[in-house]
Amino acid sequence: MLVVTACHTRSMSIEKICKTLVGDTPGRSTELIYYRIGPDNAGQKVYLQAAVHADEQPGILILHHLLRLLSDADAAGELKAQFVLMPMVNPLGMGDIEFGQHQGRYNRSSGVNHNRQWPDLYASIDKGLGDKLGQDAADNIKTIRRAVRDWVDSLPQITAHQQWRQAVMAEACDADYVFDLHCDDDSLIHIFSIPQLQENMQRLADCSGAAATLMAEDSGGSSFDEIWPAIWLKLAREFPDKDIPLSVKSCTLEYRGRFDTFESVNRVDAENLFGYFQGEGLIGGERIGRNQPAAAATDLRATEYLRAEKTGLLLYQVELGDTVKKGDKIAELLHLDGDDAFIGRTPILAGTDGLVLSRRIFKYVWRNATIAKIVGKENIESRGDYLLGD
Repeated sequence: MLVVTACHTRSMSIEKICKTLVGDTPGRSTELIYYRIGPDNAGQKVYLQAAVHADEQPGILILHHLLRLLSDADAAGELKAQFVLMPMVNPLGMGDIEFGQHQGRYNRSSGVNHNRQWPDLYASIDKGLGDKLGQDAADNIKTIRRAVRDWVDSLPQITAHQQWRQAVMAEACDADYVFDLHCDDDSLIHIFSIPQLQENMQRLADCSGAAATLMAEDSGGSSFDEIWPAIWLKLAREFPDKDIPLSVKSCTLEYRGRFDTFESVNRVDAENLFGYFQGEGLIGGERIGRNQPAAAATDLRATEYLRAEKTGLLLYQVELGDTVKKGDKIAELLHLDGDDAFIGRTPILAGTDGLVLSRRIFKYVWRNATIAKIVGKENIESRGDYLLGD
């Protein structure tokens, strides 16, 4: 049973909320702490979360700084939307420490990646919803969101993991913007979103300085950012005679790599994000942050996930941001066993033309480990239906 604790407080229009996730075993309860800022009667809602992969922490610091900026804007009466910020959305994963090393990417009970297998809302809601829809887009939005809300409210809340997912979805289900802040291993800033949001995501890329915006309507993993637009797209296709707009702007923002939690860097990231929301008309005041043309969006199928074919010590031959051609040497693997152990090397070659977007931090790799992402422009047919890493 999810418990809202006594730290539920309000100052001006800033509300701090604490929800206790009751542990599955003694001594394992924890708190989900987040903030709601802005007028209750605002016409739009923005939901932001960080560290659903609990071992990815730049977003925590970014939302810390964004919270300060929003607080100042709230005091100045400049907020035109309600903002919900979950700076550390996955406290369960934050407690996943083993032998002195923080893990945090997977649910230990099920083995499932914390950002995979979120529910298909289209398949979950009332099958008779179509009879309640009509030609008024605003009414349809309310009807669909009410159906999603009813389903989320009915979810079981027995295990800590169930309590956590229900609490998170309950805050995101009626948002007009759903932004999920992550980071890669060692990477440049990039965005994952759907093709139908390309124009808006280009504005976000221009503000954030993203090196790439990778588009796929369904990447195959049922990640958190994808489930929210999916229901609108599926309903619009099922009921083409109804006026069903795409009523959420959703994305994953990858803020560089795991080691890139720095005050000066992430403060600027927060200012750029604040400036994007100003450009969306959600915050008043003098525009701040970056607003310069960034790289155009590409199909996620055109991004190569380059993998190691054997175990070895990874020796990169390229830097992040380098432009490479198919066949160029991206890295070499120093052999660690066999007849030529610690002598032989195996080259790893690019399979496409493109930009080196990410690399690995730790250089010991094993068979089939992803060692780089190369953002190309031509789709790679061998990518299959599952377009993510792990």
